[in-house]
Amino acid sequence: MITSAYAQTASGPDGQSTDQLYESRQNAITRAVAKVSPAVVGINVTQVQRIVHRNPFYNDPFWGQLFPELYRGRVYERKVESLGSGFIISRDGYIVTNQHVVENASEIVVTLTDGRHLPAKLIGEDRLTDIALLKLSGEAFPFIELGRSGDIMVGEWAIALGNPFGLFQLNDQPTVTVGVVSAIDRDWGRTNEGRLYLDMIQTDAAINHGNSGGPLVNAPGQVIGMNTFIFTGSQYQEGFIGIGFALPIDKVKEVVAEIKQKGTINRDFWHGIYDLRALNARIINSLDLSVKEGVIVTQIDPQGPAYKAGLRVYDVIVEVEKKPVSTPEDFVNTVGSLDLRVGSVLNLKVAREKRTFTIAMKLEASPESRR
Repeated sequence: MITSAYAQTASGPDGQSTDQLYESRQNAITRAVAKVSPAVVGINVTQVQRIVHRNPFYNDPFWGQLFPELYRGRVYERKVESLGSGFIISRDGYIVTNQHVVENASEIVVTLTDGRHLPAKLIGEDRLTDIALLKLSGEAFPFIELGRSGDIMVGEWAIALGNPFGLFQLNDQPTVTVGVVSAIDRDWGRTNEGRLYLDMIQTDAAINHGNSGGPLVNAPGQVIGMNTFIFTGSQYQEGFIGIGFALPIDKVKEVVAEIKQKGTINRDFWHGIYDLRALNARIINSLDLSVKEGVIVTQIDPQGPAYKAGLRVYDVIVEVEKKPVSTPEDFVNTVGSLDLRVGSVLNLKVAREKRTFTIAMKLEASPESRR
């Protein structure tokens, strides 16, 4: 009886061995998960929040000036814990995650799949693109292979790994969800929080709170994106409804490389254009312009990037990076919708009298930041 039971356990209904059955259950997804899981981490963050409490009975501005110590709001600090996900990208312990996961962090603890809980150092962060780089002390960490955004195919498998709702802590293993790449190159523009989400990957692989910063992986086990946020359809609904978004891996690699080199992303750029006015019929006729819409330059710094690139007073900016502008607000909003930093090149289509041409303006650090 013992021999019979043992034989039954070791063989399947068709006479297959246990090993053969196990192998038959393997597929591209299980192989990809096994390949990348060791490099996925859970992130626990302690943040210090400052809260200003003002007494509603002491809000008289007159008495507030006479007795500021009584009427000044009291500042309280409290520690708040939050969580997210990340993935190791190098043998020496560099970790990538979303910047909103570690924003204002006073302490960052990373949980690895081998059960270790290690402190992490914030190397640098870029709030605009929502990317942060962390570092563990040590060597020989498992790391994940990075793919290429240009190789992504709509409809291919998309595997999301991470730490939703802190479940990583239960057994030191990431949660895996599977879907497809639903769309690519989704531009959300600038959000109310001041972040800029461009060229996003859309997926229906389930992404929930705590998944932020985790990898979105293809079937070969390469990271194609970083899970960042979900679309719920309503400000009153928080659950996943099949629409999640990930930052493209090429953008992550670009920002991480600059953070490694410089420690930060300098967004305090300057173009040297001080005043713009919308075109009207009188201006068009007086300057004998060949265009009907655009913004005319009325004041420019002769030491600024725009002047160095060839822009002059009375030139008319027609397009910014191939996007038409017809008011000063259009110009400001278009520049604000682009991922620009010190050193970026901004292309302007310019009209001067009867001709139009393009100038390439290299953005410089603002004079204030250089003082």
